[in-house]
Amino acid sequence: MMPASPIRKLVPYAEQAKKRGVTVYHLNIGQPDIPTPQSMIDAMHNLDMEVIAYSHSAGILSVREKMCEYYARHNIHVTPDEIIIGAGASEAILFAVQSCLNPGDEMITPEPFYANYNGFAISAGVTVKPIPSTIEDGFALPPIEEFEKAITEKTKAIMICNPNNPTGYLYSKEELEVLRKIVKKYDLYLFADEVYREFCYDGTTHYSVMNLEGIDDNVVLFDSVSKRYSACGIRIGAMVSRNKEVMQTAMKFAQARLSPPSLGQIATEAALDTPDSYFEGIISEYLARRNTVVEAMSKMEGVICPTPKGAFYVTPSLPIDDSDKFCQWLLEDFNYENQTVMLAPATGFYATPGAGKKEVRISYVLNVENLKKAMKCIEVALQQYPGRTV
Repeated sequence: MMPASPIRKLVPYAEQAKKRGVTVYHLNIGQPDIPTPQSMIDAMHNLDMEVIAYSHSAGILSVREKMCEYYARHNIHVTPDEIIIGAGASEAILFAVQSCLNPGDEMITPEPFYANYNGFAISAGVTVKPIPSTIEDGFALPPIEEFEKAITEKTKAIMICNPNNPTGYLYSKEELEVLRKIVKKYDLYLFADEVYREFCYDGTTHYSVMNLEGIDDNVVLFDSVSKRYSACGIRIGAMVSRNKEVMQTAMKFAQARLSPPSLGQIATEAALDTPDSYFEGIISEYLARRNTVVEAMSKMEGVICPTPKGAFYVTPSLPIDDSDKFCQWLLEDFNYENQTVMLAPATGFYATPGAGKKEVRISYVLNVENLKKAMKCIEVALQQYPGRTV
């Protein structure tokens, strides 16, 4: 059965709170408030087309060529025929799962994981096999032994998100080498969602799975312009692989849906020329936001809050009985100075029944001033919540 999104399922309660005049700080969804690059807006404003036509099923060639230039700047060397553009990374992931796994096959992923991976797997008749990571070590990659214990004759792929959504954990090159050995030993696919590549903090750098040696035919990369350029509504992502057979199969799924959005591709092509200086300012802003959230949460009694090294999410443990109840209570029954917070209950980021009941995902996508107000709301809410456990 298709699960409800932990990110969006409480929207009706947030809407009701707003109707009551309550200000709701949305920390539930990774929707940045950073301005979209002006070049993307200009590309759409200056559009000179009499007909907005279908594009190539793999995406407009000039856009894929521009993507290759972008990847080369990040030491990832691919050709346009190794890229299929999707309607967001979501469609790209679905193509890969449908292309590489059959109904009844299994895909291993460390949990907590991005909730929609479960939805994509269900759509393809695939089973997600979770391997728990722990908050005590910041949600680092589980030991290799745990992966090997989970592998069966039905296992066909390992899925990771780096930097991670929902935890913000950044897998190191050494951790990725562990995965390389497992993938090579058992001849599995390695799916890697790298949409938060630019967002790394504290002097850390991102290492792409595309640069792991000896497993070119096993690796499939997923990417997106949504978070990178604060353009979530453009709905353009990509599936990237050097495995020709995988890409040929994925093209059949791409052709079946005709083409990715033409307007989104036009805006994306303009965005790919965005200078690195754009990201430098944004990284500084997100670092300040992360520090605001982590410092505030860490001071709250009974809260465990890791310091994430990437993306713009953190998954703290709270002194509560049930994160689903707590997140709904925040919207239905609580307000502080006519304000409240919308969070994503972490239960939806786990496949293991009962896991994540004390955890929530916080997206630090609001400005520092609003984050401070949101943190105060959470502090007061934890003091008043009837299901507090500490």
